[in-house]
Amino acid sequence: MNQSVIKIDPEIMSGTPCFAGTRVPIQHLMDYLEGGDSIDEFREDFPTVTRDQVISFLEEAKDSVHARAV
Repeated sequence: MNQSVIKIDPEIMSGTPCFAGTRVPIQHLMDYLEGGDSIDEFREDFPTVTRDQVISFLEEAKDSVHARAV
């Protein structure tokens, strides 16, 4: 099983879920997408987050939704 791209650590951003290896909260990506921005626009503002991390997060979210539906 792949390691999650989400890191929750009380020492990093007071435990806010962030992209692993960064201090970028996952919520920032969600805010960008909800606002109609693209992944590339998000990454321009948060270059420490890789495209692979964003895609992996979205796949994890999709899998979580599918698991709840079963």
